[in-house]
Amino acid sequence: MAKAQYYPQLTAGISTGDLTTGERGRQLLTLSATQLLYDFGKVKSSVDTQQAKLIVEQANVLVSIDDIAYQVASAVINIERYQRISQIGEQQVAGIQRILDIANLRANAGISSQADPVQAESYLQSAQSSLIAQQSLLRQYQQRLRTLLGFDVSNKNWTIPENLVQSSDLFRDPEFNTIPKMISAQAEVEVAKSQKKQTQLSLYPTLSVKGSLSQALNGVNPNNNKDDGFYNSIMLEASSNFFQGGAVAAQVKSASYAEEAARSKVNTVYLDVLDQLRTTRENIENKQRQIQVLSERQATTVRIRELYQEQYKLGTRSVLDLLNAEMAIHAANNELETARYDIYNSLVQFIQTTGRTRQAYQLNHLSIQGFEVQP
Repeated sequence: MAKAQYYPQLTAGISTGDLTTGERGRQLLTLSATQLLYDFGKVKSSVDTQQAKLIVEQANVLVSIDDIAYQVASAVINIERYQRISQIGEQQVAGIQRILDIANLRANAGISSQADPVQAESYLQSAQSSLIAQQSLLRQYQQRLRTLLGFDVSNKNWTIPENLVQSSDLFRDPEFNTIPKMISAQAEVEVAKSQKKQTQLSLYPTLSVKGSLSQALNGVNPNNNKDDGFYNSIMLEASSNFFQGGAVAAQVKSASYAEEAARSKVNTVYLDVLDQLRTTRENIENKQRQIQVLSERQATTVRIRELYQEQYKLGTRSVLDLLNAEMAIHAANNELETARYDIYNSLVQFIQTTGRTRQAYQLNHLSIQGFEVQP
């Protein structure tokens, strides 16, 4: 649309005479053409503005693609997370059920107190409630992924690739010129600059050549006063907005503020990316250290359960000790899996923040609803 101003502008129409006079029956066919000759770069500035806006919108499409890809990857990770946690919950229910069975046998035999089965039953109900909650979260993420992908995913098995850490390039500095949000912010600066220039150039004159043809179909042609006359003309025209009550100055000031705001947005995106990078790296390093401790804790809780089981048989431990030991094992397993999948979730967020989504998930050169994703 902006480039069209370089080409001739043609208009045509038909008009009647003055309806308040005897000439109201006149019919005049007119055809006119205007060709821009020189405008001090006003049309070029308009084209530059639209090209910058095009880059903004293209970058916004990439932002949307990256965002949806992140949502899909995060949903897959959380599905895997809650499937694993649900398995741990099922193991916990089974473990407590075994303790309940043992407590019932010992209570019925008069070896232990009748309160032991009641305590075990309470722990079992708590574990069952927790399992239902985890399974509910699993189904929620399955439904979310179904919404994102458009088909049922409840029976599908997902695999988190081993090279996810390599794809994220966690310790490589990001290339800011490939991050869609940064591309969009920088393009908005160019839009603001072009609009400011366009406003400033509106004060300069525009030189055009105009040609017109007119044919009186009925009556007198007012251009040459001939009955059913034909008239044509070619002329040069220079036009300029000399004064608009200060509107142009106000528009220039507004465009200057818009440029400053756009530059501030670039700085904001830059700082947000750096903050996200540092936070994610720190979070992943802390989770990795936490996993080492949790792995040791996991082994310790298994050993404690074995000792408590032996001591329970000898009568030196209560059923409550057995239940707590069982809960501790599954709590350690739960925390270990949670930490591991927290790392995965941080990685996919890091991939989105650094603009590596399309590379990591092999989306480049794919056609999505007619739009080819470009690297």
